[in-house]
Amino acid sequence: MNESTARIRINDLLKNAGWRFFSDDENQEPANILLEHHTKATESQLHALGDDFENTKHKFIDYLLLDSNQRPVAVLEAKASDKHPLDGKEQARTYARAQNCRFIILSNGNLHYFWDIDHGDPAIIQKLPTPEAIGERKQKGVPNPQFLVDEHVGKDYIVRTQFHNYERQAAWRNQNERPDFIRTNKLRFLRQYQINAIHALQRAVKEGKDRFLFEMATGTGKTLTAAAIIKLFLKTGNASRVLFLVDRLELEDQAFKAFNELIQTDFTTAIYKQKRTDWRNADIVVTTVQSLLFNNKYQELFSPTDFDFVISDEAHRSITGNARAVFDYFMGYKLGLTATPRDYLRGTRQSDDENRIRDPREIERRQLRDTYLTFGCETEQPTFRYSLIDGVKDGKSSGDDGDEDDGPVYMDGFNFVGQDQIATIQEQHIGYEDMKIDRMLFNRFADTVNNRLPSFPRRRAVYGTRTIRRLRLCAASAHAGTA
Repeated sequence: MNESTARIRINDLLKNAGWRFFSDDENQEPANILLEHHTKATESQLHALGDDFENTKHKFIDYLLLDSNQRPVAVLEAKASDKHPLDGKEQARTYARAQNCRFIILSNGNLHYFWDIDHGDPAIIQKLPTPEAIGERKQKGVPNPQFLVDEHVGKDYIVRTQFHNYERQAAWRNQNERPDFIRTNKLRFLRQYQINAIHALQRAVKEGKDRFLFEMATGTGKTLTAAAIIKLFLKTGNASRVLFLVDRLELEDQAFKAFNELIQTDFTTAIYKQKRTDWRNADIVVTTVQSLLFNNKYQELFSPTDFDFVISDEAHRSITGNARAVFDYFMGYKLGLTATPRDYLRGTRQSDDENRIRDPREIERRQLRDTYLTFGCETEQPTFRYSLIDGVKDGKSSGDDGDEDDGPVYMDGFNFVGQDQIATIQEQHIGYEDMKIDRMLFNRFADTVNNRLPSFPRRRAVYGTRTIRRLRLCAASAHAGTA
């Protein structure tokens, strides 16, 4: 690609994003692109640049993008395709400061960066932001991570939203009436480990990180924890809109209902497919990743800057394969939630045991499910971890959390099945769906489970999908606790 082709490519990208080189007299919309020196382009001037794309006075062309009031809002520095967009980063910053612009776009026609020079470093984007997206981002103001770090999060962080003056109520002050008061008003107090998870995220933000991974066992209240974190980001101004990604319709509905129950007083939640035309009015948008992947809808209908915070529920599934493109498309903070223990992935890396898995496709599939690298956890240590064994040691059952229909199946030490046995079944049935493998596990060890259950109080011998999931989790947790 030569210089002229690169220029044409960038011009087309700007037009496709809704920017205008020329006034639209029919719709009475003025041009919102100026070339350097505040010069509005004419058709002939635009084409006359041709092969001299890199031979202008400053060795690059500055596009000055205007907001709806015809005031400078962003600078786009265009480079030829054989130049890296970041090569002129400091030049662009100088020019943007001179124009009192907070935003910079750096592009060579193929690779694009978006940069809020008052907040963070340039971030790769897959398409240029629209005028509306930049205008909205400008109105948000500059996020201040220190506000998030300093925010006090206690056990009543969610309750303060549900019932802000709950402690003044007579029923709360009366110890005998308090339990009924909590149940009647569906008040959800954070447990200490959930508070610890949020504090771990706050420490990570203080360290300059923008990706986080929580590994929390099924039934330990990931949705409640997520609601508290969403409130933390929205309340402190470090996000103005949150995207909550799930991989199944039932999880979409479950998250929507939970957020409405927990934080509806302060923040609005919408399911994308039910609010296709006015999702922008919501603070939290819940959707299946499949809805955004269909026909590349996420690229067609959304700008990379539309969400400041993206949460991936069941991250080990919802960002695998093509779904990861959706997750990476949006800028801002990223949080992954997973119930899959690290040791469940033991043997999935070639460096661990190259002979255990010989099918390259299986290696790739399993590597994709290892979410640690995606969330910047190169040491394989998540931002926060709370296993089933931790829950048993704390004496916690998730039956009161309301996140699941049935609580975890607590076995003595979880030693009824070993991780090696799970791996053997998986390797013998490469290509099988996870649920089929899970059912094989369940059938093989059901007798052992039945023998164990009677000796435990508050047992729920429900042999459905969730119980099967817990068999897998218990086995992996057993290995983690005995290794």
